[in-house]
Amino acid sequence: MKKIILLVFAIAFTFSSCEKDDICDANTVTTPRLVISFYDVTNSSVPKNVTNLKIIGEGMTEGVSFKGSTLINGSTVSIPLKTDADTTTFSFILNFGNSNPALVNEDILKFNYARQNIFVSRACGFKTNYTLDPIAPYAHSDAAVPDLKWIQYISVKNSIIDNENETHLEIFF
Repeated sequence: MKKIILLVFAIAFTFSSCEKDDICDANTVTTPRLVISFYDVTNSSVPKNVTNLKIIGEGMTEGVSFKGSTLINGSTVSIPLKTDADTTTFSFILNFGNSNPALVNEDILKFNYARQNIFVSRACGFKTNYTLDPIAPYAHSDAAVPDLKWIQYISVKNSIIDNENETHLEIFF
């Protein structure tokens, strides 16, 4: 009888150290990026493709990578906001790398927001959701070498950034 009880304890002790694997599922929603759609300023309902747009974060040397490229050619882009600060500044450089420097145009956008850290799971950790400032969601300025701003108008479509399934900001040019 003592041998059976010892065997049961030994088996129970052996399996008591087993835990569920802590692996974050690839489908788990994590910190969302700011989704920006571009539109034609003369016809605001028509999406407009940007050409060789490079978006560079302040203090960075490389452009933001979107769909595997740092040059964006399309009508939509998603960019990351800082999780450790309430502002993020980007240079939006249209026609980046063009051999004619007169066609290259840089505008600066500084996004202002509040952050909310949300616990996802032990495996995934925390994610950060953002809410654009209701009074001054962004500041738009020209580059260090002033030229005409290529971004004509900016509209906040959705100030709560908690997923990447919808447009948060519309840029008209």
